[in-house]
Amino acid sequence: MFFGLAWYWWLVIMAVLMAYIPFKIKCMKWWRKRQQEKDGRRGKWGDDE
Repeated sequence: MFFGLAWYWWLVIMAVLMAYIPFKIKCMKWWRKRQQEKDGRRGKWGDDE
């Protein structure tokens, strides 16, 4: 088949991607929130350079 992989390997790859993408989005939202909180604290305490 495509790239020499059997059809069931494509199902495994697709299942992994479908599980990975929402996890990555959740992590990106968490990281963005964490960075905003971090930036907000810097100005509040006068650590600005």
